[in-house]
Amino acid sequence: MDPLPSLLIAGQIMMAVVAGLLLNLTPCVLPAIPIKVRTILREAGSQRSHRVLAALAFTAGTLTFFLTLGGLTALLQWNWGTLFQSTVFVGVLVALMVGFAVVTWLDLPIPVPAFAASAHGRRYFEAFVSGLLSAVLAAPCAGPFLGGVLAFAVTQPASVIMGIFGSIGLGLSLPYAVLMLKPEWLSRLPKAGPWTLAIREVLALVLLAAAVFFSASLVPQAVYPWLWWAWLALVVGWGIRRFIQGNNAVRVIAATAAGLALAVAVVFASPPGASEGDLAWRTYSPELLAETRARGTPHLLEFTADWCINCKVLERTVYQEPAVAEAVRRANMVPIQVDVTASDPQKDALLTATGGLALPFAAVIDGDGTVIARFTGLFDTDSLVKAINRTENSQR
Repeated sequence: MDPLPSLLIAGQIMMAVVAGLLLNLTPCVLPAIPIKVRTILREAGSQRSHRVLAALAFTAGTLTFFLTLGGLTALLQWNWGTLFQSTVFVGVLVALMVGFAVVTWLDLPIPVPAFAASAHGRRYFEAFVSGLLSAVLAAPCAGPFLGGVLAFAVTQPASVIMGIFGSIGLGLSLPYAVLMLKPEWLSRLPKAGPWTLAIREVLALVLLAAAVFFSASLVPQAVYPWLWWAWLALVVGWGIRRFIQGNNAVRVIAATAAGLALAVAVVFASPPGASEGDLAWRTYSPELLAETRARGTPHLLEFTADWCINCKVLERTVYQEPAVAEAVRRANMVPIQVDVTASDPQKDALLTATGGLALPFAAVIDGDGTVIARFTGLFDTDSLVKAINRTENSQR
């Protein structure tokens, strides 16, 4: 096969850099913000040479993850969700989130392994780990941003795949590396005081919330909501203490954090509403799908996972809209939910066969088995309803 023009490959690499930049705007990156802020502020007062090395270490951390994922994609044809389908990986991630929450709350340095200390890397090890964890946490949201770039990458030689995945890491780390190099851009922030201590404690609580979220696939279903209520009790207790002891700025921070925590806990500790008129999902099974296809019935396939933050957002917003349920009923459609939290070759193959590259992913399929529309990442209610209505029209 003739090699593709260098210009096309360069264009895909540039798109991968932009995708990495856009990842900083996704919900997946929220748990990583405390880690990044901690690293930036620790380096803000350093000498320029130290800041340069810290920025390079942070970028090296993101590149380590994405180049490793790129290598595994090239060799093993892994997809974005493969890592998060591993119970061991998610368990280690939860432990790291708890550990980072503790060191952030107590403002402790991250323990440095002997190899890093002996290599005079003590100062920059935290920046490297911060970049690495930021990349890991961003991974579940990365696929939808890449779209055609990812489809292009997996068909290319290993060197091109590595270049594209490395470009994602560069894009993700770029804003934070720039802030480390240009700390004067942070000069408009108010001077440190009691409010900075409160912010640091809020960031630690955010990391704990991330640990609770990712633990969904590790603990019994009946236990998971109680983890959220326990976290909420911790936040409210902290908020009351800070409200009583703090100044006006600290009181605003405490009240805001407690209010947001209540909203988050209610959303994630409670299953999506199941009142009359809501969309009635049916759990995927090969038999259900085969029966639906045999009857020539249109169907909606939603692929979801406990570790997919954007999936949970969609399930509590778009899929709960009465307009969606009404359109499904009007089209005599079967809504089928496919849970890929754990690896299942049959489900993974269905995701690929339907045209999905990463989560969130949904497909509207008519009675003839034709895919009317595919949805990746976050999308709006109107787009989904219009696609469902097209299946109704195709049956007339």
